[in-house]
Amino acid sequence: MTPEDAIVATADRIAELLEAGADPHTPLRGAEWTVGEAAAHLALAGKLMADIGAGEDRPYGDGTPSGLAAANRAALDLFPQRDPAVLGAEISVTARAFVAAAADRDPRHAVLTPMGPMDLSTLSSYLLTHLLGHGYDIAVALRGAHMVDRDMVALTLPFMRQAMPRAVNAGAVGHHACYLLRIGRARFAVTFADGVPTVTDTPPRRPDCTIAIDPVAFLLLALGRWTAPTAMARAKVVVWGRKPWLGLRFPLLFTAP
Repeated sequence: MTPEDAIVATADRIAELLEAGADPHTPLRGAEWTVGEAAAHLALAGKLMADIGAGEDRPYGDGTPSGLAAANRAALDLFPQRDPAVLGAEISVTARAFVAAAADRDPRHAVLTPMGPMDLSTLSSYLLTHLLGHGYDIAVALRGAHMVDRDMVALTLPFMRQAMPRAVNAGAVGHHACYLLRIGRARFAVTFADGVPTVTDTPPRRPDCTIAIDPVAFLLLALGRWTAPTAMARAKVVVWGRKPWLGLRFPLLFTAP
């Protein structure tokens, strides 16, 4: 499956959930938003991404998790639509608009996004990640099957790798450590030097901690839907190395965008 196919399939699955008599006032688990607000956010974000994919300049937030949250609140205040069926259709339409716009451009072309500059290929990964995260929330709230699977997660990794330095929080200040992440078949290293992470294909030195994690658990943990203890309790993650205790600290160094 290509990232573009995954974007459309995920958007359509979200639309199916929303069009099946969803109550827009249903609260999301562990979040301040309702189903209607999450759907409205996805519709707005889909339009934003489609415009960026087509080459438009669409500044949005300041590239930090807090800045994005503020921009999201402001956008929702100006967009009153909360009908799940209407929004589901819009989510599907904007997903296809993005795919069509990106298809006409070089995937290596650089664009400015809410999470900083990246090429169009990584932007596709970003949009898929965004759809999967909020789609998961909507599915759980509506007691439906979510759409996050191993193949989908593999397509989110280009964005997740690039976003890590922007998602670092105050807990990383002064941190020095080298982590090797094993996410299904994927491997990459995250090395902190005085709180600043660098992501590379291979570790620059012997890792302090190796984290082997189920791909679905990785994405849900990275997006703040699961906690490290939850992942460990479900036997979805194993850590080892010279400093295995760092495995529990690793997710706490980041704030989900």
